[in-house]
Parts: sequence; C-alpha cells; structure tokens
Amino acid sequence: MKKLSLLILSVIIAFSAIDTVKAQEELQIGYVNPQAVLAKMPEMRAIQQRLQNFAEKKQQELAQQEQEFQVAVAEYQQKAGVISEEANQREQERLGQMQQQLTVAQQEAEQALQQRRQELLNPMFSQINAAINSVAEEMGLTYVLNTTTSSGDQIILYASPEFQERYDITDAVMQKLGVFN
Repeated sequence: MKKLSLLILSVIIAFSAIDTVKAQEELQIGYVNPQAVLAKMPEMRAIQQRLQNFAEKKQQELAQQEQEFQVAVAEYQQKAGVISEEANQREQERLGQMQQQLTVAQQEAEQALQQRRQELLNPMFSQINAAINSVAEEMGLTYVLNTTTSSGDQIILYASPEFQERYDITDAVMQKLGVFN
C-alpha cells in the first residue's frame, strides 16, 4: 500500500514537472519599440508639420495676449502716480485678471496641443498595434513587451544577441506596415 502511494505520488510529480516544462516551452515573449516604428512611418512628417503649425498658431495667440498685457502694465505704470487710490485699485485688479487670463490661455494652449497630438497619432498607434498583433500571431508569441516607457525610459535593459535576433519584432512590424529602415 505504501509502495502504491509512493508510485502514485511519483507519477503525479512527474506529470506536474512535465506540465511545468511544457508551459515554460510554450511561453514566447517578444518585444517591440513602437516609437522607432512611429518615427519611420512616412505619415509622421506630415503629422509633425501639422503639430508644428498648430503650436505656432497657439504661440502667436499667446504672444498677442502677452503683448496686450505688457502694454496695459506699461500704461498703468505711467499713470500710477497721478490717479486716485480707487482708480489705482481698479487698475491693479484689471491687470491681475489679465495676468490670470494669460495663465489660463497658456494652460489651455498646452492642453489643446496635447489633444491635437493624440487626435493625429491615435490612428497611427492603431495601425502599429494591428501590425504588432499580426506579427505576434505569425511568430506564435505569447506576450509582446514595449521596450520603452512613454517618457523614453528603457524597460528592457538587456537581451542577448540571440534573443534580440529572435524576439525583437520591431523590424517585422515595420515590414508589415510597409515601412523600411
């Protein structure tokens, strides 16, 4: 009976070990640098130009508001010594409001630029994701990791040359998109 229990236990352990090895063999992890793919896409030049034009337009609007504020400050400084205390108070409040409006306009311009960037880049990221999914399926990958964070920090710090050659799918994604180095 004891021998039978040990035999059954041995068989269970052997099957568990086989399942673990099999699971490890099936796990295939690839990685890609989507920013490199994005930079090589021909549409990026047009998108960058559109973003630059948008940013320049917003910058001109802000410069005009800044200039109006500076003129108002200069006018106030010229007449500050000769106007009544009440008029002085009103002018300071008006200038404070102008400065606050300028700050709000700067924040809104930054938000508008971020929103415009997302509007223009989201279709590109969708194409890249579709290509990544296609390449991953073709290669039988279980996971695909991004090599960098959105701020540019590297996630994958080292991969052996053999692993890079086999699992870095950046070039394959570019080929799938028709983008070549």
